[in-house]
Amino acid sequence: MPTEWSDGYVAEINYVHGFYRELSPGFLALGALAATQSAPDPTQPLHYCELGCGQGLTTNLLAAVSPHIQFYANDFNPSQIAGARALAAEAGITNVHFMDSSFAEMAERTDLPDFDIIVLHGIYSWVSAENRQAIVRFIARRLKVGGLVYISYNSLPGWAALMPLRRLLVDNADLGNVPILKRIDQALKAADALAQVNARYFANNPGTGDRLKEIATKARSYIAHEYFNREWTPFYHADVVSELSAAKLTWIAPARPFEGIENLIFTPEQLGLLAGVEPASRREGIKDYILNQQFRRDLFVKGPLPLQAVDADARWKNTSFILSAPISNPLDATLTTPLGQIGVTAEGYLPLMDRLAKGPVTGDELAASFPHLPLRQICQALSILVSLAYAHPCVPLELATAARSSTDRFNRAVLARSRLSGDIGYLASPLIGSALAIDQMNQMLLSAFLEGGGVDAVGVVWAHMRSRQQRLVRNGQMLMEEEDNLAELRQRFDNLVTNIVPSLKNLWVV
Repeated sequence: MPTEWSDGYVAEINYVHGFYRELSPGFLALGALAATQSAPDPTQPLHYCELGCGQGLTTNLLAAVSPHIQFYANDFNPSQIAGARALAAEAGITNVHFMDSSFAEMAERTDLPDFDIIVLHGIYSWVSAENRQAIVRFIARRLKVGGLVYISYNSLPGWAALMPLRRLLVDNADLGNVPILKRIDQALKAADALAQVNARYFANNPGTGDRLKEIATKARSYIAHEYFNREWTPFYHADVVSELSAAKLTWIAPARPFEGIENLIFTPEQLGLLAGVEPASRREGIKDYILNQQFRRDLFVKGPLPLQAVDADARWKNTSFILSAPISNPLDATLTTPLGQIGVTAEGYLPLMDRLAKGPVTGDELAASFPHLPLRQICQALSILVSLAYAHPCVPLELATAARSSTDRFNRAVLARSRLSGDIGYLASPLIGSALAIDQMNQMLLSAFLEGGGVDAVGVVWAHMRSRQQRLVRNGQMLMEEEDNLAELRQRFDNLVTNIVPSLKNLWVV
């Protein structure tokens, strides 16, 4: 059951080891640039703070790729902070500082620097009003003028129809003093039983039954923290703007650059309705009614400073980009919008992607390579490719080179862990100042492959699996015979060497 220090937040089970690329300094700077707003320069020495860091993977990885930045992070759960510190020690990361202080304690601490960037992902909707006030006090006291804040939260009206489903799960999980995992399974079973007898709530709210089925497929550690905290509040955008105004914050943009390209998101009729709507918070609120989105990622600044068009163009021209995912099957690259699917093939982005695949290239160099395209169109294409996770802004080469030893240590620590656990599914790239997703099996094969010297990577991995009585799964079926496991491993190894390793090398991961 919840303990007093947890303040109603799930403490019986630790959260997943997630990495959130929107929190990287380079991604944040691009979001501000796409909105023609100034932001802290990620190439300069900065102070960065993550509030509610969970397992601390994002902060640890960002510290590894950006040794010129000092990172600070807190989480109320000492077990998670202990794990974050352990990973930092294994990876030899010295520019990161983890604290198990509460938000109220963070707001009162006098031993912290002032911060250029403060981020909180998946926190604001899951804590009490008192904790939100403490967060605002911390930001008011510790964010520099011109500093940037990233905040994400469950949003209304998108959550309106699903709020009763979440309440149903919580009520059914609050029956008896039993472990949280058992309570979650009981709650899911009870909710499904209600759906099976054709309860009108499910019939009158299309999509709720499918959402329940989707929830049931998620990792229980994720479900526990996402749905079963005592505090859980979705917000209208204007209410978040109002609360953060006490810290002198001003909303400037959605964190993901694509969301600012309104002509690709709204119909002409919707754009006509939005035209002239002020202030910005009301306009964003109307957008949320049109889109009915359930989650927002927003950027705020303390003292907005809009960029002149000529200055914004200069920053786009001087920013380098690179392909961050292989283009072996570009037909699969689509971005879902309210107006339909945007496919990179149909939109003619493949020549641009081919150029990005050759290595870091500035916006100015792209403009020279494609003289028939206006700079604005190139910037829009880059925003879409970054939103698709097919491209990413680059770290300047001198900083990426300086970070190489740090990211190598981090990646070795992760690969060493992969023999026992698949919790960390990411490796660090100093070239993009971010991470690439790579699962446990590919990590194990990669680790054996990198040992070199003619080592049989497949044989090494299979010997390890056999010693732990582990088997692979193919098409939902466990492979029991040794030859079947070896065949599957060889197929996965061939895919690793052919499709994954070249991309890892291109991004300086290995």
